[in-house]
Amino acid sequence: MISRRRLLASSAALALGAWGVRAYAGGGFQAAEARLRHFVDSGALPFASLRVASRGRVLLEAHVSGIERIGPDSVYRIYSMTKPVVAAGIVLLVEDGRLALADPVAKYVPEFAGMTVLAGSLDKREAARPMTVGHLLTHSCGLANSWGDGQVAPLYRQAGLIASAWMFDPRIGGLEGFARRLAALPLEFQPGSNWIYGYGLDIAGLVVERVSDRRLGDFLQERIFGPLGMASTGFCVAEGQSERLAGLYSPRDGAPVPVADGSERNPLRRPFADSGSAGLVSTLDDYGRFADMLANLGRAGKRRVMSEASAKRMMTPYGPQAPLAAALERFGGYAPGSVGQALGGIVRLDDRGGPGSTGEYAWGGAAGTGFWATPGSGLSVTLMTQLLPATGVPVREVLRPLIYGAPADAG
Repeated sequence: MISRRRLLASSAALALGAWGVRAYAGGGFQAAEARLRHFVDSGALPFASLRVASRGRVLLEAHVSGIERIGPDSVYRIYSMTKPVVAAGIVLLVEDGRLALADPVAKYVPEFAGMTVLAGSLDKREAARPMTVGHLLTHSCGLANSWGDGQVAPLYRQAGLIASAWMFDPRIGGLEGFARRLAALPLEFQPGSNWIYGYGLDIAGLVVERVSDRRLGDFLQERIFGPLGMASTGFCVAEGQSERLAGLYSPRDGAPVPVADGSERNPLRRPFADSGSAGLVSTLDDYGRFADMLANLGRAGKRRVMSEASAKRMMTPYGPQAPLAAALERFGGYAPGSVGQALGGIVRLDDRGGPGSTGEYAWGGAAGTGFWATPGSGLSVTLMTQLLPATGVPVREVLRPLIYGAPADAG
């Protein structure tokens, strides 16, 4: 059932001007809500929440309960939607003049000086160029992930660097120990020469800590969460609030079943390290506020969280795209040349992806969460659910044309 809904479609045209009349005509919000309910009622999703806003004004907020009841206070594991937040933290430090995207990572994390690169089989050679802070934010640094099928993934697993788990393992030694273990292993490729989804944003989090002399979560609280009013966002659920954490589910035989291997309770304990790649939990409205800020080029209401120039920098393709494009497109199933790698997320380069706008900045999380922000119109869309993995459930693909007022022929 829909436990809470705010539908302000009548004000959409006023908020968006002539563009908004076209974009939101045809009952798209009601249709989007109905399709969201269909995904839940059919058993494709355990539950789902959707928020649409324009220039910070919430036009739609829907919470569709299913296997369990959810609502505005529900807290979700957002996994890789942590990455854009940490990228924003780096951009704020650039704005402060405290670092540059072109700086070598080793300037702040000396453990990464003298890195080696795998050169076929398990042979290694010295890195031909330094890994930069910008490389960390664009998956072009050469750091992979423990679940990948690249050459270094087995080495990560042997070293105990297990995605979404290492930060809870006291043997790793927190973020400092994680960085030492990672730096002792070779890179997947020369920095800047390719694209692979990996631990770059975790090391970016360590850069934030060393430059700011603050724990990552404390820095983000001061510069992003506090100013935006994201009171329920952090690297663990607040003490005494465990009942707010939504359940985690996995698909089995066409239906969601609870994850019960212990990992589902990780957000209820404080980690030994704040993971900049996948560590945050948040609510629909909290993350929607972050998306609103990006869509409004750094502004939240009358308050400026980052400069307009910084917001544009974050949501613009960074560095040479040619070496990265093919791998990025394979990873996300994007049409060739339709997206570019920005800082912490992707940016839409043309309209081949269906309804939407050039310049949209977007990313998602492993459990089916996702968002996009469109600076040109001030539009933001945020989706929450908890299905891990959510592959094969085309929620965003179905909802996107409905939100933009176009017919959907998928789902």
